[in-house]
Parts: sequence; C-alpha cells; structure tokens
Amino acid sequence: MQFLFVLSIFNYERSYLFCNHSLFFQPSLIQPTDSQLSLADFDAVKVIGKGNGGIVRLVQHKWTGQFFALKVIQMNIDESARRLIAQELKINQSAQCQNVVVCYQSFYENGAISIILEYMDGGSLADFLKHVKTIPEPCLAAICKQVLKGMWYLHHEKHIIHRDLKPSNLLINHRGEVKITDFGVSAIMESTSGQANTFVGTYNYMSPERISGRQYGYRSDIWSLGLVLLECATGHFPYSPPQQEGWTNVYELMETIVDQPPPCAPSDQFSSEFCSFISACVQKDSKDRWSANELMAHPFISMFDDLDIDLASYFTDAGSPLATL
Repeated sequence: MQFLFVLSIFNYERSYLFCNHSLFFQPSLIQPTDSQLSLADFDAVKVIGKGNGGIVRLVQHKWTGQFFALKVIQMNIDESARRLIAQELKINQSAQCQNVVVCYQSFYENGAISIILEYMDGGSLADFLKHVKTIPEPCLAAICKQVLKGMWYLHHEKHIIHRDLKPSNLLINHRGEVKITDFGVSAIMESTSGQANTFVGTYNYMSPERISGRQYGYRSDIWSLGLVLLECATGHFPYSPPQQEGWTNVYELMETIVDQPPPCAPSDQFSSEFCSFISACVQKDSKDRWSANELMAHPFISMFDDLDIDLASYFTDAGSPLATL
C-alpha cells in the first residue's frame, strides 16, 4: 500500500511537471520585430478582401495560433523594380504606431509580393459604411482623431506620403481602434511599369495637384482625408456626376476635381466646426490646406471630448458583425 501511495505521488508530480513544462515551452507570440517568418508558417482561412491589384486572406500562424491578414499582389517585374519595392516594404515594416496597421514581414515569390499584416477584425471603414450609411459627428471626430495621429506619424516621423487614403484603407477592430493601411502599396504600384490600370477607381480621392501631374507633398493626403470624412458624414461621395447615369469615364471625374470648386459640408446639416474642418482639408491650393498637426488642434477634433465616445461599442453594435472565422 505504501508503495502504491509513493507511486501515485510520483505520477502526480510528473504530471504537474509535464504540464508546467508544456506551458513553459509554449511558443511566444509573434512580434513586429520578428524577421524569421515564412509563408509556410501560415494556414489560409478565407478571403477577406480584394483591391489595389491584390487579394487579402485571413491566415493563422501554425505554431502560435495568431491570426494575420496576408495581402498578395501579383506583378511580373524586373530586378530594378523589385529593389524599389523591397525598399518601400522595408519602410513599411519599420513603422510602429498605434494608428498604423502593423506590417510584420514581406516576401517576393513566384511573381507575387506577399505582405503579412496585422488582422483588423472589424473590416474597413468602407465595409462599415455599407451598414450604417452615415456616421454621426461625435463618432466621426473620434475616428478622425485616430486617423490624424496615424497620418502625423507617417508624414513627420517616417516621411511617407500615403497616396491612396480612402475608406477601404482605414481599418477598424473590436477595441474601437482605427488604423491606416496600405501606405506604400500605392507607391509600389506607381513605381512599377505597366501597372497604371491598378489606379482605376482610386482617382476619386486624389488631390487636384496629383491628378494634374504637378508636384505634390504630404498635404495631398489631407485632401483625401477631407473627402473621406465628407463621404462618411453625408453617405455619398462628395462629387456628383453631371448625368444621372453616372460618370462617363474616369477622366470626366478627374476634370471635375481639377476644374470645379471643392466640395463643402452643408451648413444646415452639420456643425460650423465640421464645416470648417472640411474646408481646411479640401483647399484647391495645397499651400492653403492644414497639416495633420494643425488639424489635430482644430476645434472639431475636441468638441465632443466630454461625451467620452465609445467607438468599440459603436463599431460592434451599429455595424456588421465583426469578422468571424
């Protein structure tokens, strides 16, 4: 009997040690600074998006169980273009900001660029707008505050012009976070010969100076931000086609943006602060536009601070169900 008791104690201790040993050797979560990832480390779950010449899949890391977004851009390019892309992606991976989607690693393989990105389970602002149609000013101010922090970081810390800011490139999650994605991807497309067609559809948010082929800088992104916010507030794109059937072609839209006065927020529907903010963003002359830093101090950004807006609840309750597996 005593022998059996000792054996029982031994087995218990061995089991305890084994459990603790297993816990001790659980793989640590992947960090943005990790550089040993490979595409073979991930299992594909499902397609979660398309655009910008590529497809986005939800993938799961085999060892840690973490979920990521895998963006794959197909392009047959020469060695010089590959070097430019590698340089651009290196900049992306070095970006560390709470309001910028984390880029973990990138690969060039079999004529495709694959980018491992942070997974944002609420989808894009474009997805969200399909469900809510419009976003009220208090929530819009809270969203804008986060976007401006991300833009300030890209512009002033990393010296990056986004070039393609639009609702589908602003991602949200269940924690109420708003993050900028695809910074640098449009630069990749621009630097790659034969990829001009990938910009069809993104001229909508492009600044007049970019459309005209003039020199442009960080404030071209501010123009795009103004159009995005106005669309979120009104529920429709700020420029209306001259005919009911829609725009004849993309060049008609481009001429309208360059030649016509900038859009504005209707003063009978929105606060004077919001109208002023939009005006500060969509000045035709880029020198007259406010910078991201100046816009962060605009009265519209702080006018609802006392309401303590809960974007986590808003995104979850007002929009579509969070992305599921």
